[in-house]
Amino acid sequence: MATATESGSIGARLGGALVALAAAVVILGVSALPFMTPAWIHFEQDRTGAAALTGYAADDLRRATDGIVHDLFLGGDFGVVVAGSPVLDPAEQGHMRDVQGAFAGAGVAVLASVIVLIVAAGRSRASAARALLWDALRRGAASLAVLLAVLGVIAVVAFDAAFEVFHQLLFPGGNFTFDPRTEKLVQLFPVQLFSETALAYGAVALILALAAAWSAGRRSAASARSRVTGTMAGASGASPAMPGSTAS
Repeated sequence: MATATESGSIGARLGGALVALAAAVVILGVSALPFMTPAWIHFEQDRTGAAALTGYAADDLRRATDGIVHDLFLGGDFGVVVAGSPVLDPAEQGHMRDVQGAFAGAGVAVLASVIVLIVAAGRSRASAARALLWDALRRGAASLAVLLAVLGVIAVVAFDAAFEVFHQLLFPGGNFTFDPRTEKLVQLFPVQLFSETALAYGAVALILALAAAWSAGRRSAASARSRVTGTMAGASGASPAMPGSTAS
């Protein structure tokens, strides 16, 4: 059977791994926020020629896009109508409901990770515990940076294949193949829009991960030094009795 010390060590390692994972998830969640805004989506649609692909006028393009994005993040059936006709057909609406579920799951994961970090911070008042917390954050951010660098190379070299694998993993039972000649979903959000957004998102997440790893590393080292200083001060403050001395 494991001793109390061994059990504590195992618990500390598991707790550190959970904090590291939570840090990575929060970084990914925060990095995604700028790319969910209408400003970014409209910018990318202008770059990728979505108006020409859809045949929509500028106002109709914005109405269709904003309606779909609204339903994705705030709830809806993706039944947005432009010029009296539904923008998305039933298959496209079904896919967007799958995407809606995936985004909801990601949001829950980010929220749970924030709670984990808050609880961990609240329980790390001692300098030794703070050093371990910051070290776990550093490891989580640094590991994420390495993963993002690898995925970034893959995306640059073979984005289409990576995009296909991503969809197969995320939507194994759903339809995610649409005809860009006739279906509005891939005309409103072309592959080029996704590739540019993915690269920009990866770059932002990588920068945040590197900054978080550097900052957490500095704080971990500072907490460790504080612990050593406090231990040395406590030892030097003790007044050991002289051998053989007696009280008067």
